[in-house]
Amino acid sequence: QVQLVESGGGSVRTGGSLRLSCTVSGDPMTQYAMGWWRQAAGKEREEVVCISAGGTPIYSDFTKGRFTIRRSHSESLVYLTIDSLEPEDTAMYYCSAGGGRTCPTSASQRVWGQGTQVTVSS
Repeated sequence: QVQLVESGGGSVRTGGSLRLSCTVSGDPMTQYAMGWWRQAAGKEREEVVCISAGGTPIYSDFTKGRFTIRRSHSESLVYLTIDSLEPEDTAMYYCSAGGGRTCPTSASQRVWGQGTQVTVSS
């Protein structure tokens, strides 16, 4: 089974950028669509972006061009770059895998990492 470990979160000022990483181990990531999600305190987890096994991303509307996903099969990594960070981006960010090769993925089959915290201050 695939295992996921997120990293790269931190505390930044408004307008800054971060690059989050998701390290994939276990099953080859080429089998899976991958996703980034986030969950702010007191809110439900929401999908940021899903990228198919073939590399086609589908971004949620709120990303407004500030979020970029990239998957590197050679590195077994999935990156999420967030530009022009806003306080509203403060959340725990999670990587997901599984649930199919295309987006949207099946919720019941997703595997999750432990998350990485992003905190944006004004």
